[in-house]
Amino acid sequence: MRYHSTRGQAPELSFTAASLTGLAADSGLYLPTTWPQVDAATYARLRTASYTDWATYIVGLFAADSLAPATLQQLVLQAHQPFRHAAVSPLVQLDSAQWLLELFHGPTLAFKDYALQFLGVLTEHLLADSNRQVTVLGATSGDTGSAAIAAFAGKPNINIVILHPHGQPSEIQRRQMTTVLANNVHNIAIKGTFDDCQDAVKTLFSDAPLKQQLGLTAVNSINIARIVAQVTYYAYACAKLGATAEHLLSFCVPTGNFGNIFAGYVAKQIGLPINKLIIASNKNDILTRTLMTGDMKIEQVEPSLSPSMDIQISSNFERLLFLLLDRDAAALRQLLAEFRTHGCCTLPKTVIAKLRQDFMAFAADDTDTLSTIQSTYKATGQVVDPHTAVGLFAASQARQTGLSDCLINLACAHPAKFPTALQSAVGLHPPLPDFLEDLLTRQERYVTLPPDVESLRQHIQTL
Repeated sequence: MRYHSTRGQAPELSFTAASLTGLAADSGLYLPTTWPQVDAATYARLRTASYTDWATYIVGLFAADSLAPATLQQLVLQAHQPFRHAAVSPLVQLDSAQWLLELFHGPTLAFKDYALQFLGVLTEHLLADSNRQVTVLGATSGDTGSAAIAAFAGKPNINIVILHPHGQPSEIQRRQMTTVLANNVHNIAIKGTFDDCQDAVKTLFSDAPLKQQLGLTAVNSINIARIVAQVTYYAYACAKLGATAEHLLSFCVPTGNFGNIFAGYVAKQIGLPINKLIIASNKNDILTRTLMTGDMKIEQVEPSLSPSMDIQISSNFERLLFLLLDRDAAALRQLLAEFRTHGCCTLPKTVIAKLRQDFMAFAADDTDTLSTIQSTYKATGQVVDPHTAVGLFAASQARQTGLSDCLINLACAHPAKFPTALQSAVGLHPPLPDFLEDLLTRQERYVTLPPDVESLRQHIQTL
């Protein structure tokens, strides 16, 4: 299987080469040239299989040409050793037709662990028999950075550099990054927004000499290996709840950068029994506004109780646009150029029509978020973090429109990562797990830089 760039001006690569490259040479994002398909007999056979069996199967669909089956199985098992629940991603029933898919049982208590632990062991494996060194470069609005650092800290031949917007992640999110003192870990607080961090990363990746010099590779969800790994939990949930072509599931996904929900779209494309994918936005609602109006327009980023979603430029939406434009890279480049130049663009009517076939979208402000945490706790006894609450609010809105499917809500982070919101909503301060109980007293290490690409470039070259 080969992978091509959404912008159509970079060489096609294998799965492993695309994973190491991250962002394509033309600044596009990699996608498989064709979709593999889930075999019906295999789906039935894996109905009661473990999460790691599912991960081996799903990743194998995309990476079979690059990784031997025994090697892939070994990497998957290694990647999931740090998870602290026997089911890896357990399902918790909320009512007769609604479930939580808990995605916070990894080492940093957020869904990002499910892809980044695999990307970490995959990258280490690919570098093991070479003299090559790489610099993993990423931007985070909250959880990606800590998950990436947990996956790459201490690994040979790898430096990891993570940018976060100064003062915006929660204290626990920040400390999960900045208290990792491994020599290959470098945290940078940018005096700006997540979009400033993300733009800086993309600019550095477009600098061919710098990319060659440092061996830059991407860790954000622009990396195709992350998307592929995340498809697993959609497949696992479908199997465990007995979804079939006659009984489809729908998924509600809190999303900012569109990577998590795009993995759900991939799951549907490869034949898993999925009906609707519900985009759950916070007050930074560019995705919801785009689906409702057809106009994609940047507005000011506003801090919220769900900081990992405080984003106005959703990188992975480019992948979806490319597909909805029938893989017309030239048309995509033109659309993105208009968006970058004017801060807005109008999507073709055919694209909007296709988008609405698979997606619904709703937004929750902070008041909605707090009230949903309260109502969920009162009705079920479940304590949910603000991001998950945004999703549950969106799910309730979808129900009001008449959606009657069995609905899976992705629970994206452990509530203990957001004590201020939980205290405000339900008067609780969920404790951190034992392995993180001293997090707030650990030594921190990071540098602060202006939102200036040249300052960042010079700093990274001295590491």
